[in-house]
Amino acid sequence: MTRRLAFVLATPLLLLSPTTQAAVFDGAQLGLAWAVPFVGMLLSIALCPLFMSAFWHHHFGKVAAFWALAFLLPFTLRFGMDEALSQASHTLLLEYVPFIIVLWALYTISGGICVRGNLHGTPRRNTAMLALGTLLASIMGTTGAAMLMIRPVIRANDNRRHNAHVIIFFIFLVANAGGALTPLGDPPLFLGFLKGVDFFWTTWHLLAPTALLCGLLLALFYVLDSYFFHRGQEEYPPLMDPTPDSALRIDGKRNFLLLGGVVGAVLMSGLWRPGVHFQVLGLEVELQNVIRDGLLIVLGLASLLLTPKSVRVANDFNWGPILEVAKLFVGIFLTIIPVIAMLRAGPAGALSGVVALVTDGDGRPIDAMYFWLTGGLSSFLDNAPTYLVFFNLAGGDAQTLMTTLSPTLMAIATGAVFMGAVTYIGNAPNFMVKAIAEERGIEMPSFFGYMAWSVALLIPCFLLLTWVFFP
Repeated sequence: MTRRLAFVLATPLLLLSPTTQAAVFDGAQLGLAWAVPFVGMLLSIALCPLFMSAFWHHHFGKVAAFWALAFLLPFTLRFGMDEALSQASHTLLLEYVPFIIVLWALYTISGGICVRGNLHGTPRRNTAMLALGTLLASIMGTTGAAMLMIRPVIRANDNRRHNAHVIIFFIFLVANAGGALTPLGDPPLFLGFLKGVDFFWTTWHLLAPTALLCGLLLALFYVLDSYFFHRGQEEYPPLMDPTPDSALRIDGKRNFLLLGGVVGAVLMSGLWRPGVHFQVLGLEVELQNVIRDGLLIVLGLASLLLTPKSVRVANDFNWGPILEVAKLFVGIFLTIIPVIAMLRAGPAGALSGVVALVTDGDGRPIDAMYFWLTGGLSSFLDNAPTYLVFFNLAGGDAQTLMTTLSPTLMAIATGAVFMGAVTYIGNAPNFMVKAIAEERGIEMPSFFGYMAWSVALLIPCFLLLTWVFFP
């Protein structure tokens, strides 16, 4: 049965070569069929929760394993066991493990902070809460900030008849755009950090587009919320407030210190270069990265030990979301290996058509195309692997991208982070926020109803960003 499964999975790819003996792994020699597992993985993430939610909820790990094997088995037969182990261990040890550790630490620590009490959701207070969440997103990550702020925002507006727009703008700002200023803010940016992008390069170079976009969205929100707020007071009798106003207080405040420790650990790994390496599975692992990952694990465990259980219960904290991310990203990181190799092959590779779209006749990158293509795919697929694809399409060398091609890296980063807000499936916190809001009785728009809001409000903002930053 195992051999039959291996044959079925391998056949479409083995047709690309007359032999199954070990060969040199060269991206220029790979055909488009090698991208099928990666595309299948992303389409599964995008479509299965919408159309097969019960199946996906119980079997998403098996789906990820299927697509990973759909790449690994043919790759092993074609290039040999040693090459397959080398590629897989390099990807998992040097990229996947640090990626998951930082997400786990941020998720665990932010889940130990609970905002209690309630404010009355006036336009001014709502705008202030969204602005606060937007600022926190680059420190706690979009998932952490969204989970911290969504319940106070819902409580503040649970007596209003028109409140879905508050959650929509919350997704735009807190769950997406606000995470653009540090590698901790959104997974694509941390992947860039692991690839060599400096921590503060992200802050300084993305500050202007982030400030412009978030300023525009907050101003739009204030105008729209004022309209709905005054309309509700004039046309409808007030609803009974299920959560009367009460003083705000924060439980689990010591977790803010632990979040500071996370920032410090990540900064340390980017600034301190002792030049000490370890050999693990034939790979060079740098000392500063080992220390960073160890510190992040200790900080996450400290949060679990120091935070009262009642705080996590109040936050409805559970391990489901981070386990889903961990399982899915194993599949993503493995299946993206041949795609990156084909992109690195440039015009000689099977993805030369994509290269042509983002390159002018002189071979220079077209930054506006990088912004829209990265963002367009990030709207419907997970934005972290999309960032990786276009990062490598632009050459994959962090030093060049931070200097000579700085506008191109800006376009890739902003496209991945900002346009994850266009659909519910563009970024992981989007669906989580939607689910929590619906649990609390808010009638959120459908998938396409939400897109009507995002297209009407976000696309004009993105066109302005293109004109200002990527002419």
